Amino acid sequence: MTKKQIKEFINTLKATYPDATCSLNFTTPFELVVAVMLSAQCTDERVNKTTPKLFNRCKTIEDFEAIDIHELEELIHPCGFYKNKAKNIKLCAKQILENFNGKVPNTMKELTSLAGVGRKSANVIMLEVFGIAQGIAVDTHAKRISNLIGLSKQKDPQKIEQDLLKIIPKEDLKYINHLFVWHGRNTCTARNPKCDTCCVKNFCAHANNSLN
Repeated sequence: MTKKQIKEFINTLKATYPDATCSLNFTTPFELVVAVMLSAQCTDERVNKTTPKLFNRCKTIEDFEAIDIHELEELIHPCGFYKNKAKNIKLCAKQILENFNGKVPNTMKELTSLAGVGRKSANVIMLEVFGIAQGIAVDTHAKRISNLIGLSKQKDPQKIEQDLLKIIPKEDLKYINHLFVWHGRNTCTARNPKCDTCCVKNFCAHANNSLN
């Protein structure tokens, strides 16, 4: 797509999903760190059903470090992979307390030094907590849509992110992941994407092939 087409593509998604925002519920920076960890291989809906009880039990980073690992596993069990996630949550809390004076850091290098936090998670945290949009969180929706539309031929999320960063205007970086997530859930679904009613089908290689 040309720069003009990219802008039209993004504006069309904005108009279609004006309420596209982060789907995870949180009230503190570390709550988002935990919610993002729990969302791995799990739906945001399930995470949001699990975190109220968890966040009521653990109100501070110190609480997360101190909680018994088995109690934490029980609280996050519905989100899957609970043993590994519980271990990472406790270690992450310990690292923030010891290395960052109890405050969630706001740089990619520092965030990805934390247990359980990869580049995708760091991008989400930087955007939602600190309003810093220097990258794009490439989740399953962003990956699928980027490949189908033809924005990237890569399969690795970090390579897809680099392709997107070359074409997405900087002022739209803070919107693009939310737009991909909402479009992926509502129209460009993993199974049977609704190409006939897609708002951006005119820009999409897959839709043009399937509808012709």
